[in-house]
Amino acid sequence: MTIAARLLNVIEQDILPLTQKGVAAGNKVFGAAILKKSDLSLVIAETNSELENPLWHGEVHTLKRFYERTSGLFTKDLIFLSTHEPCTMCMSAITWAGFDNFYSFFSHEDSRDAFAIPHDLKILKEVFGLEPGGYRRSNAFWNSYFIAELAESEEEPLRSELKAQIARIKATYQQLSDSYQSGKAENNIPLA
Repeated sequence: MTIAARLLNVIEQDILPLTQKGVAAGNKVFGAAILKKSDLSLVIAETNSELENPLWHGEVHTLKRFYERTSGLFTKDLIFLSTHEPCTMCMSAITWAGFDNFYSFFSHEDSRDAFAIPHDLKILKEVFGLEPGGYRRSNAFWNSYFIAELAESEEEPLRSELKAQIARIKATYQQLSDSYQSGKAENNIPLA
């Protein structure tokens, strides 16, 4: 199984069920997972828990749970998967945790345009003076990848299968986004 296929399966089978429960409770649609590089086995999957703490974005909450539940694993041996391109706080958390990589499904622009959550791009612009995509996807700390780009590089028939899975995942996230947006006024989440 290729890395693109495995990451899409983890999103669909492990992260999305958690995110569905999280959104039903009033949290945002962001989730993450950590896998072993050696065999692509799942270490942990989590989702956004901002109602508990506004800092528990999907990525940060995943890191919190990772350190609560595991020991003896080194981040250099792991893959960090994020359903949405991490915000600056989450990128920093991933960096401070020592990961040398992260893989994203949706981009910051998707968060703004498809999910009506523009805060990532606003913070990049207002705090750091960066336009969309203005940070270095490859740097001294990590390399980042978009799963859709990896899927496009696969041979047929796998590429077509992955594109169908991508469409299915996007449709599910759109339903979750609609649900979140319809109820967010009742939530006490900063930057909802």
